[in-house]
Amino acid sequence: MLNKETAKRVIESLPNDVSMDEIIHALYVNVKFSHGEKEIREGKGVSQVDAKKQLKKWLK
Repeated sequence: MLNKETAKRVIESLPNDVSMDEIIHALYVNVKFSHGEKEIREGKGVSQVDAKKQLKKWLK
């Protein structure tokens, strides 16, 4: 039931004139952020220093 409550909270935080695409996008972003936060808590995240190093490689 946690997922349903989270979805309700996300939808209720949006303006009344929101489109269905915007609702779906908001739910998607919420899920991705939650997943990322979980990975960080589990020690699977990438440090800022490592992220900057990787970004430098990509921008070459």
